[in-house]
Amino acid sequence: MFHKILIANRGEIACRVIKTARRLDIATVAVYSEADADARHVRLADEAVLIGPAPARDSYLATDKILAAARQTGAQAIHPGSGFLSENPDFAEACAAAGLVFIGPPAEAIRAMGSKSSAKTLMEQAGIPLAPGYHGEVQDATFLREQAGRIGYPVLIKASAGGGGKGMRVVGRAEDFDAALASCQREGRSSFGDERVLLEKYLSQPRHIEVQIFGDAHGNTVYLFERDCSVQRRHQKVLEEAPAPGMTPERRAALGNAALAAARAVGYVNAGTVEFIVSPDGAFYFMEMNTRLQVEHPITEMITGLDLVEWQLRVAAGEPLPLSQKQLQIHGHALEARVYAEDPAKGFLPSTGTLVHLAPPEENLHVRVDTGVEEGDEIGPFYDPMIAKLIVWDANREQALARMLRALAQYRVVGVANNIDFLSRLVASPAFSRADLDTGLIEREREFLFAGSAAIPRDVFLVAALATLLREGARAGAEAAAHSDPLSPWHARDSWRLNSRAERRLLFRAGENEKSVRVRYAEGGYALECDGQETRVRGELGPDDSLRVELGGLRFNATVVVAGERRYVFLHGRAWPLARVDPLYHGGEGGGPEGGLLAPMPGNVIALIAQAGAKVEKGAPLLILEAMKMEHTITAPVAGTVKAFRFAVGDQVGDGAELVEFEAGKA
Repeated sequence: MFHKILIANRGEIACRVIKTARRLDIATVAVYSEADADARHVRLADEAVLIGPAPARDSYLATDKILAAARQTGAQAIHPGSGFLSENPDFAEACAAAGLVFIGPPAEAIRAMGSKSSAKTLMEQAGIPLAPGYHGEVQDATFLREQAGRIGYPVLIKASAGGGGKGMRVVGRAEDFDAALASCQREGRSSFGDERVLLEKYLSQPRHIEVQIFGDAHGNTVYLFERDCSVQRRHQKVLEEAPAPGMTPERRAALGNAALAAARAVGYVNAGTVEFIVSPDGAFYFMEMNTRLQVEHPITEMITGLDLVEWQLRVAAGEPLPLSQKQLQIHGHALEARVYAEDPAKGFLPSTGTLVHLAPPEENLHVRVDTGVEEGDEIGPFYDPMIAKLIVWDANREQALARMLRALAQYRVVGVANNIDFLSRLVASPAFSRADLDTGLIEREREFLFAGSAAIPRDVFLVAALATLLREGARAGAEAAAHSDPLSPWHARDSWRLNSRAERRLLFRAGENEKSVRVRYAEGGYALECDGQETRVRGELGPDDSLRVELGGLRFNATVVVAGERRYVFLHGRAWPLARVDPLYHGGEGGGPEGGLLAPMPGNVIALIAQAGAKVEKGAPLLILEAMKMEHTITAPVAGTVKAFRFAVGDQVGDGAELVEFEAGKA
């Protein structure tokens, strides 16, 4: 076994590898960019080496710098994690040439499966079912449009070298094909350095099921069952579960054996995943093979009781697989939810900022949190905005769903927009609850998942007011204790008046609505009036912004986090953002559709769609911004005229930068 390994990755996967290495008494070396100088994986590793500036091409994708770091620290092997160089055959070969063990499959296998087009040709030769499509070398736009017509719409355009949902577009009409193709090619060039695409028939209501496989250098291969990854947005997975609901033993064996045939066709060694698209009638078709450890591997670990990173290390060290196919068994049911810094209400737009407050649910035998960040860390614009993978396990699916809902209700994040409430609605949605799964579930359940903002319960405002009052009292007590005369009555905050009790009002804003809470000081607490109803309230502050609340005789726990003028009330499994309003100050808001259109986040301008001086309708695309590995189309807010672009293609822009000078008016 190795005594020291280098991890050529970052974030949660680097932390995950470090965890297993530490258990096996293997020293770890982290590499990091300037943006990750204070990252969790750097803090956890035994050693860490700076390899370059923030852009991945100058750091995490810089093969020479990573190999130099391995030589400098005396590492024997390199674990590529997932993403970045994990599926780069040239990197695997460079490791071997440098006398380092690449903890992954042989370069030949990576190369064979790296191109989706050549992989499909190989799988066709191996007798594995393929969906109708085109995966040839001819890339002329006219020819590809003709092939799409032959296949029949809707078709799926996929970047040939793609992965992780990048470079994929569903096209429903011939007239939309050229724009979708150009977008795929741009994303392919940007993300993978390869603009080639393939075409597939887009199956109606398919499921996305993948099979975890493992091979060793002694000719042994096994499959560790399947994962259902059907719940996706923008072709990126949101929820995964294992085993796949409704899977029969016969179909599981057929999928597993097809996955093993794919592995054997390329002489596969180490961990890999074979992905299938499954039609409603149960027919399955090879989609792609990921020659790395997948982000979803924890749910396989939870149902098998195995550590797949340990398997990776042992296989890379030349050991045989620890178990045979007959020895592998499924126990219970596991779910994984990807907690992201993103805003579901704004098309899942990634969010950047500081994690002012981060409190995941407590980990135990049923709950696991794989994360690369801690409270106080920054979610920046350079990398994937994942906060954590939340994994739960229980005896069956129904109990696992309940376990996931409780864990999500306990998850508290402040400082960035996040998808926790959305995930809760998704898990609780009728379709997901009854396992009515397909890749279009989120869009199909849109009315349920993206229902208009619910009215904020009255209790939320009362709890926010109570937290404000208790903190004011705590500050007054601290100031009194530090004063030369701590017993002076002038320190008291008991609202004493000569002939009456004082009253005050606290004003909170939620969206466009303001809510007033009248405060009267009462014995042992407060009388709070909201919406014309008065309630006796008392409570006490706890650690980490927690509160013990008694509201009208009902006792419960809550958390109220303060971030500037914002108050984040975590109550009854929901997060409610409010703004504290100073009644003596009301700032006006300017703006509107006329003026500059602003960048929603830092990014890179990759295409100007409209022409300066052009008259456009509302919703017309103006430019495309690439940020956090995704394309974001900036559209016209109303009908009007594009006066000028402030940036050219290739320019970097900051958060809030004025992108387009726009004049509202009839187009």
